[in-house]
Amino acid sequence: MYSNLKTTLIWLVSLLALVALVKLPSCKKIEDDWTTFRIKEGSHRSTNTVNFCGEDDTIFSWDIIFDSTAKYITDERENQYDINKLIGWSDCGDNHSENSIRFGWRWLDDSLEIHWFKHDAGVFTFDLIKKVSLCQPHNYELTIYTWDYKMGVDGAYVYVPRNCVQRKRKYMLYPYFGGDETAPHDITIKIKK
Repeated sequence: MYSNLKTTLIWLVSLLALVALVKLPSCKKIEDDWTTFRIKEGSHRSTNTVNFCGEDDTIFSWDIIFDSTAKYITDERENQYDINKLIGWSDCGDNHSENSIRFGWRWLDDSLEIHWFKHDAGVFTFDLIKKVSLCQPHNYELTIYTWDYKMGVDGAYVYVPRNCVQRKRKYMLYPYFGGDETAPHDITIKIKK
């Protein structure tokens, strides 16, 4: 009986080793789907890339990680209240400074605030969606409806009125620091579609 058990055990271990060897070549390297955006010290923009979406594309989702470089202090105290731009889209077939919707962010009172940020006929408005933690992924969702935008961070949703009903070509907007001031140090943001 001991001999049968030993033979069965050897056979089982051999089979497992064979399965492992067969599987090994077929394993794919895990792809890193994250894109790192870096706003360099003294700059506003993270990239000059322009990406368009189709007119029927209306639902977008990203996972985003801010690290400790999101902490900053502006030279002028009132600029600490400015909203930096995170990600979003131009809209209505216009330039983004005329019509666009984006997520925005700022470091204020030792916390990272995420806002909606909208240009509507050249006038910008914004408001807080929620605060998020550093060094952890958070999910951001944007849905463009006919009359409003649905924006969410980790399931906390807001609806922002939309000023146009036409579906005209949109282009993507990437991380951007400041208004008056440039980035006081390199800022790194990781984004995954």
